[in-house]
Amino acid sequence: MKSTELFFLLAYAVAFYAFIIHRSVQLSRDHHTKLFGLRPGWLISQRLNDVSDAQWRNFRANLPILTIVFTIFALLANVSRTLFHFKAKGMSLIWIVISLAYLLYLHGACIVFIILIASLNYLLVKIFARTKYFSFIFWVFNLFFLICNRVYEGYSFSIFGQHWAFLDNFRGTFRWHICFNFVVLRMISFGYDYHWAHQDSRSNYKKHIQHCHICKSGKICYQVLQERSVPDDKFSFNIYLSYLLYAPLYLTGPIINFNAFASQLDVPQNHFSVRNVAWYGVRWVFSLLLMEVMTHLFYYNAFAISGAWRHLSPLDVFIVGYGVLNFMWLKFFLIWRYFRFWSLICGIEAPENMPRCINNCHNLESFWKNWHASFNKWLVRYIYIPLGGSQRKLLIVWVIFTFVAIWHDLEWKLLSWAWLTCLFFIPELLFKSAANAFQATNAFRVFVLRELRAVAGAVTITCLMVANLVGFVIGASGINWLTSRFLEKDGLPVLAGMFVSFYVGTKLMFHVQDFKQSRH
Repeated sequence: MKSTELFFLLAYAVAFYAFIIHRSVQLSRDHHTKLFGLRPGWLISQRLNDVSDAQWRNFRANLPILTIVFTIFALLANVSRTLFHFKAKGMSLIWIVISLAYLLYLHGACIVFIILIASLNYLLVKIFARTKYFSFIFWVFNLFFLICNRVYEGYSFSIFGQHWAFLDNFRGTFRWHICFNFVVLRMISFGYDYHWAHQDSRSNYKKHIQHCHICKSGKICYQVLQERSVPDDKFSFNIYLSYLLYAPLYLTGPIINFNAFASQLDVPQNHFSVRNVAWYGVRWVFSLLLMEVMTHLFYYNAFAISGAWRHLSPLDVFIVGYGVLNFMWLKFFLIWRYFRFWSLICGIEAPENMPRCINNCHNLESFWKNWHASFNKWLVRYIYIPLGGSQRKLLIVWVIFTFVAIWHDLEWKLLSWAWLTCLFFIPELLFKSAANAFQATNAFRVFVLRELRAVAGAVTITCLMVANLVGFVIGASGINWLTSRFLEKDGLPVLAGMFVSFYVGTKLMFHVQDFKQSRH
């Protein structure tokens, strides 16, 4: 029965993607003259390349110089560790020197603002970490600077007096307050890890080691590195500063917590062998080639930023929206894995940010665990658990997603995205609660529950598409247009087709899960 179902599901999936690819190529060819951000291609003859996304365009253009710079950084760090047998204190000084040189190029004189705020945060932690007012004072301080940095766009030296105004001519090549969002997450991590270091252990390591195949093999997994507190001497200012400014992860992450960073500064990671790291890099190169093929054939992002999607049929709007989300996933996949690769070479393991493909997530919880996974780990550790965890999940998701929206930027469309996501979370959580209470005592009940989960998955994927299109493509003002367009006569069949496709996709994900479970 399952094999027959799998055959039909695969046949539908092949037909679905064949149609999506054919229609995407046709759309790109027919509308390329109306789109912004297309440049002469190099990979496929007579095809333009979609470099309309500023983040991807800048990363792609700077790849050669970034690779040269990080090769030099990795050589300096690894040779210094080998020759002088440096531990945490020595390696922190090496990384401070390397990272300050890197930041001086990126931010110029604005590095003063970073060091000043970081120093104030360090003093605040050392003074208040053992008091009952710590959490309140600490969050107010960090949220204050997170918001003020954006409102005042990184400040101006002239506000300190006209004799300092000349420094505004030396602000570097990259806006420091954009990168500082990641620094804020690290400052909060340092503060709480120091705060919790003087309390009882928050993890049962013996229980974890019994179930973790990595720890069983004699290596140390990231979860243990994260949860296991480091000695007091590791909370020094130089290790703290090297953590905040650590060059390989400074620009984009992945986000690593202080405990994990400080312990690996002392003893380099042993989870990945040299061969594993090399293969990781080779796979990244193949993924880059995939992105180049994609941007030469499909101009999804150019449709989004040009506003051309407003003139398309509902079917084509769906194709562009689905394509934009896949483009965004692959873009972040490449950026995060690139910097994680260099961090691994330098002996520091950070969490993987995209452990699962976007097309293999059928509920909101798994999607957010696998989209920006290191940020998810950070949110769980520093917001979700301290606020009560699963006992108050329905309330906490509002706090978390509002923070995530503000952390990204002060825009109404991001707040709309956050609150839409929270609304979509409610039925999913209620359905999960009902499914857990439902006793599947026979084959019929198992079948019914599986079908209901597939329907719920199709609804969730649809909601995810809407929320992310609002947040990153059409904005809050486009909700009414999107709704009315799909509820028109020619939009309803597309809506039904979307739902059936997502239902089929969810059922395929169940088969993937079953296969993985049978292997284990």
